[in-house]
Amino acid sequence: MRILYVMAGGKNGGAETAFIDMIMAMHEAGESVEVVTRAHPTRNARLVNAGIKIHHLPFGGKVDLYTPFVLNTIILKFKPDIVQCWMSRAAAHTPRWSPSMKIPRYVTFGRMGTPYKLKYYTNMDFFVALTPDIKTHITDHGVEDQNVRIIPNFAEVEDVDTPTQRADYGTPENAPLALGLGRLHNDKAFDVLIKAAAQLPEIHVWIAGEGGLRDELEALIEELDLESRVKLLGWRNDRAALFQASDICAFISREEGFGTVFIQSWAQKTPLIASLSDGPRQYVKDGEDGVLVPIDDVDATVKAIKRVCEDKALTNALVDNGYQRYIGEFTKDICIQRYLEFYHDARQMPQQNPRPKN
Repeated sequence: MRILYVMAGGKNGGAETAFIDMIMAMHEAGESVEVVTRAHPTRNARLVNAGIKIHHLPFGGKVDLYTPFVLNTIILKFKPDIVQCWMSRAAAHTPRWSPSMKIPRYVTFGRMGTPYKLKYYTNMDFFVALTPDIKTHITDHGVEDQNVRIIPNFAEVEDVDTPTQRADYGTPENAPLALGLGRLHNDKAFDVLIKAAAQLPEIHVWIAGEGGLRDELEALIEELDLESRVKLLGWRNDRAALFQASDICAFISREEGFGTVFIQSWAQKTPLIASLSDGPRQYVKDGEDGVLVPIDDVDATVKAIKRVCEDKALTNALVDNGYQRYIGEFTKDICIQRYLEFYHDARQMPQQNPRPKN
């Protein structure tokens, strides 16, 4: 199939990382793929190195007439079978197929990892929802059930060529190490993790991410006198190496539509502590493959970290059960097969216009 993937994308973020992982996986599966996205100094390098054609567009606001015009031109030239949009800005700029385009019919897909307003998705024929709740959100706005499928993200398991050395960050080899991954944004609740570390004098914390809250988090670390134990590593692309150096994955977001980090934790056999935010609470089974804590609860986070550090039987169960969940539900091969089946089925259906309600 000829597949065009479209995403505006921010500077850094989990959705942006999953976008690149997905494109690479489809390319490796032998599909013909092109990409429309914003220019990025490093993120798009994997695609370029793989020989995937990238079109850079600005994806501005309502007054941006250039993006939809050029995007339409790209579609006319590429003649895709599938156009899949990631997030609302891409969907709002993407045209549905019409006979007047004088190219073979293509089908539009909106991928939703957050319950965005459906008014931006009126040109989408089909929807991929990352969670059951998001599917309900879509169908509640008038989209037929057959036009929506739940397909979660997969966890890319990278080869670790160079293990991350704890000594590089002043972390003792025998110290319990908790890893946080994500944008430095209020939604990720890294302030809660830092405050929990203040109550756990043996614990060290690595936070791998970048964003607007760096100065605020650095100030909190200094205020709590945690400079020796809590490190902000910046945005990292060596996820597997970081997991393998860590004892716990602390994924305690305030807001998380899905959250691929919990699957990465399972894939890398790192014990998981997750919050009851939307994504993790729909997939993680408390006490079986993860320990769930209330949102914004420092004391509960402290207790969960202590529990995982002290209960070896629990730790082993979390690792074993989490890895089995990954193998059975969230591998790259399983995810790509589900997408290809949905694409194939959608192309066999008569043209529809679900016209979701706002």
